[in-house]
Amino acid sequence: MRILVTGGAGFIGSHFVDLLLQEEKSLNEVVVLDKLTYAGNINNLENAFKDKRFRFIEGDIATWQDVVNAMHGITHVVNFAAESHVDRSIANSEDFIRTNIVGTSFLLRAAQQFNTTKFLQVSTDEVYGSTAEGKWNENAPLEPNSPYSASKAAADLLVRAAHKTHGLNVNITRCSNNYGPRQFPEKVIPVFVNKIIKNEKLPIYGDGLNVRDWLHVSDHCKGIHLVLMLGRPGETYNIGGGKELNNIQLAKKLIKKMNASEELISFTEDRLGHDFRYSVNYEKITEELGYLPVTSFEQGILETIEWYRQKITD
Repeated sequence: MRILVTGGAGFIGSHFVDLLLQEEKSLNEVVVLDKLTYAGNINNLENAFKDKRFRFIEGDIATWQDVVNAMHGITHVVNFAAESHVDRSIANSEDFIRTNIVGTSFLLRAAQQFNTTKFLQVSTDEVYGSTAEGKWNENAPLEPNSPYSASKAAADLLVRAAHKTHGLNVNITRCSNNYGPRQFPEKVIPVFVNKIIKNEKLPIYGDGLNVRDWLHVSDHCKGIHLVLMLGRPGETYNIGGGKELNNIQLAKKLIKKMNASEELISFTEDRLGHDFRYSVNYEKITEELGYLPVTSFEQGILETIEWYRQKITD
């Protein structure tokens, strides 16, 4: 088995590479294709470089020749490569369209040409839009509300079409909000943690009541691995963490864990098109593949806080 992991120098992708090298017995090679944008960090792959089964290629999934160069001998593709920050997509959506849509289309075309065994698209619960109550299952309509989530929804549909039209063996995973070590500090948990460490105000959008379901990156990677190995062709699987918090609750938990003052909480103008709540039903992956999140938020957030504290002191 030779696996191409695109975006493997990023937060989630690098954790997935580590998991493959540690746990996948049938693995011959892991190839990471990464453009090393601001969110990609070659140091995230420090442990992977020590393994003779690992190979790194600097390249862009939206450049056809880069994709072709990476695909030789590959049996499985896991596509993490994406522009993913909502605020950046609101300011300018062009990079999101190029990477998330054009890049995915190039990967799918190459997967067909090279007769790959499996193509797994790593997506997001944000493609479902927003819900005030209940949980989305995999059959919920796609109703994205930001340029980022719209680009990811478009990519998901291209993956689906490759299965229906060309018979490509594909899966799509849609995860809830990830957290953990190595996350680029533009996302809310690392932003809050770093500001608490520096005793700075925590900027909370709007009234702070927007709700997210939190999933530790290690649990997410285990879910992806299960789908890669056991997922039924053409199927989509939600991967959730089962820990819903609104942004005020999140800020207060972090402040308490870090022995800081709630006076650090501040409110700022709400994000444009800010989705109120995301919540996925992940019964399908649990019942079919045996997935369950095992890292409690209390445990995972302490580990995450300590990692950022260490980074600041290094």
